[in-house]
Amino acid sequence: MTRGDRQYNACLNVLKHEMILAAGCTEPVAIALATAKAKAVLGAMPERIRMRVSENVLKNAKSVIVPNTNAMKGIRVAAAAGAVIGDPAKDLEILGTVDDDDRDAIVEYLKKTQIVVSPIDSEYVFDVEATVYHGEEHARVRLINAHTNIALIEKNGVVQMAKDYAYDEVPDDADKKTLTVERIVAFADALVIDDVKALFDRQIETNMAIAEEGLTEDFGATIGKIILTTEKGDVKNIAKGYAAAASDARMGGSKKPVTIVSGSGNQGITASVPLIVYAREKNIDQERLYRALAVSNLISIHQKTGVGALSAYCGAVFAGAAAGAGIAYMEDGSFEAVAHTLVNALAIVSGMVCDGAKASCAAKIASSVDAGIFGFRMHQQHREFLGGEGLVAKGVENTIANIKRLAREGMCLTDKEIIRIMSEEV
Repeated sequence: MTRGDRQYNACLNVLKHEMILAAGCTEPVAIALATAKAKAVLGAMPERIRMRVSENVLKNAKSVIVPNTNAMKGIRVAAAAGAVIGDPAKDLEILGTVDDDDRDAIVEYLKKTQIVVSPIDSEYVFDVEATVYHGEEHARVRLINAHTNIALIEKNGVVQMAKDYAYDEVPDDADKKTLTVERIVAFADALVIDDVKALFDRQIETNMAIAEEGLTEDFGATIGKIILTTEKGDVKNIAKGYAAAASDARMGGSKKPVTIVSGSGNQGITASVPLIVYAREKNIDQERLYRALAVSNLISIHQKTGVGALSAYCGAVFAGAAAGAGIAYMEDGSFEAVAHTLVNALAIVSGMVCDGAKASCAAKIASSVDAGIFGFRMHQQHREFLGGEGLVAKGVENTIANIKRLAREGMCLTDKEIIRIMSEEV
């Protein structure tokens, strides 16, 4: 692979499209974005709001703190925040800049405004619809399949914009479908650092900043702090502790933005922070880190492609395995090391369920990073899980295909049962 050829450009385009900034868990932020856009179309402050969301969005937005809202949770809070202070031009950074007056205004708006939340009967796993009302006028905005993908804009029943949007299709789908682990490693080998330096510098800066915040403040269950206090010494523990701390802060309502992948801040954190910490602890040079980040981010995206924006399969597993693969590239550099590490990690933790965004995500990230790095240590000792053992197949792409099938099809009933259980909770 060489700079400028089709495969090189495809990998670069995927990174540029996927690695964007988001302030707060992306499902509540998408709800705020839809509401803010609907308000802008309406041209007035909504007197009431109706939110309809798919069950998976309901699951992911139910228990996580909405940033800059004085630690409040839930879809109603996210919708209110979008209506009161949201600027739709900011996309997933829509809730990143809020002052005390704004927070007070959100609280007051929630007290006086009817905000009704209900499930939407939809073929799409990710579906957010905001309808806002003022007097006799109303406006409706709908997001489908991707957190910033506005698929419908309507005012007073007149459609202003609509997309015929295929299931699981996303704007860079064609490029993502060309990814393989072998091509990703070839891209990292051929990478011209100037093509990604600004992108990765931003990822390093933002994702490490929120990790440091998670270690200095008491967010969530303080998983990162516990790991670094009780599991000292080993670089693996330091790497997973920092990654967990970043998720502690993000799930706990930090206003700091992170660089996401696959539409997820937790996955963006998991695919990057362990590598950054590992490189620092092992004195690995910056250029090598950049190439390893290319491997980790792209492998995380590759595994998630075709699964859908949300599922019952914990996305941290994909990103943790990818982080292990990135560390394998950083230390070894061969396709074989990357592939074997990835397969080993997936064999260990595949099947971890997603029961929404919340404090325990930090612990799931720690487990996934642990499996990723342990998968590389297995390879260093010339040990690997073999094709035919459980979900592991001969060849890394066949194993990935099996895991995708599990996540996309095999866990459908699990997903529905998780949602039923969560809906019954008081």
